[in-house]
Amino acid sequence: QVQLVESGGGLVQAGGSLRLSCAASGRTVSSYAMAWFRQDPGKEREFVAAISWTGGVTYYADSVKGRFTISRDNAKNTVYLQMNSLKPEDTAVYYCAAAIIVTMSRSSYNYWGQGTQVTVSS
Repeated sequence: QVQLVESGGGLVQAGGSLRLSCAASGRTVSSYAMAWFRQDPGKEREFVAAISWTGGVTYYADSVKGRFTISRDNAKNTVYLQMNSLKPEDTAVYYCAAAIIVTMSRSSYNYWGQGTQVTVSS
């Protein structure tokens, strides 16, 4: 079993930055691929970024490439999402997730956090 807890969300002006953190606990957490998804009310949960358990492979949604960076610190069992040049359309609840393999497919992720709200004002 893997437990995930997100933090770092908040209100920021367009053009600003936020760093989200996802603290993981449970057995062999460091061997899991990790990802961030986001969901706006009334919309489907969408992929944002993913990272392999070694950190050597990363994937990004086209909408965030060049602005967001996913990273992980296995010694701390923590995954980060650095978000720069934020836009109002980035407003959503951001969820951390864990899977056996690194993938952009939501259905492959078995463990999910409760989410953290990110609001970007124009």
